[in-house]
Amino acid sequence: MPSLASYVMTVNGEQVPVSAAPYATLLEVLRENLSLTGTKRGCNQGVCGACTVWLDRVPVRSCLTLAANVGERAVTTIEGIAPDGSLSALQRCFVEHGATQCGFCTSGMIMNLEAFLADHPAPTRDQVRDALSGQLCRCTGYVKIIEATLAAAQAKT
Repeated sequence: MPSLASYVMTVNGEQVPVSAAPYATLLEVLRENLSLTGTKRGCNQGVCGACTVWLDRVPVRSCLTLAANVGERAVTTIEGIAPDGSLSALQRCFVEHGATQCGFCTSGMIMNLEAFLADHPAPTRDQVRDALSGQLCRCTGYVKIIEATLAAAQAKT
């Protein structure tokens, strides 16, 4: 049995102690150690985007990120983007536009698109389509996801 590394991480604005294998990914620590299961394990190779979280508000693939290397960077998961228990504008628009089906890819999509909308408050359809590159959804066909993102951008302006 490998020795465990102990460190403190800032997750969703709170400092949390972690004790995990030194090779544990951020995805594993979030799901298995901290019970933050909104972040999904899809391909586990950084291809599908289901595991997207923010490090200092920048989207990263948590399945490719070693948790022990996060250091003092702020980790935000889907559970932390609307901390008061309400939905963000994008989350509301996903619901209103039927942009989810099975829901497996949704948290990664929302994490990626929230960061995108912060940098592009009035995106075009093509810009949203480009922002979705690397976010795989096998259910919706992306049309409703794009519509929801555009509606959320309009709601924020």
